[in-house]
Amino acid sequence: QVHLVESGGRLVQAGGSLRLSCADPGRAFSTYAMGWFRQAPGKERECVSIINWSGGITHYADSVKGRFTISRDNAKNMVYLQMNSLKPEDTAVYYCAAVAAYGSTRPSDFGAWGQGTQVTVSS
Repeated sequence: QVHLVESGGRLVQAGGSLRLSCADPGRAFSTYAMGWFRQAPGKERECVSIINWSGGITHYADSVKGRFTISRDNAKNMVYLQMNSLKPEDTAVYYCAAVAAYGSTRPSDFGAWGQGTQVTVSS
């Protein structure tokens, strides 16, 4: 069973950086691909980045490419999202999620979700 808990969201000025963390104490963490999603008010949930089970394959949305970096530490059952050069349009609730196999960016394919952490970027 997968239980995900995000942390690290807060108010930050444009141009600043944040690192989001997602913890999963479950024993099967290292077998899952993981993703970070975000949802702004009035908008659909969108995939920000995904990472395969080993951390060797990643994918980013065009809107964050070159600014965000996803990583994972399977020894600690953690996945991270380093966010640099933040923009006001990055403001959203950020969620981590788990999926059995790497490849999909569709929220409906991810079976386990955290509660979300709010990121607010002021201009």
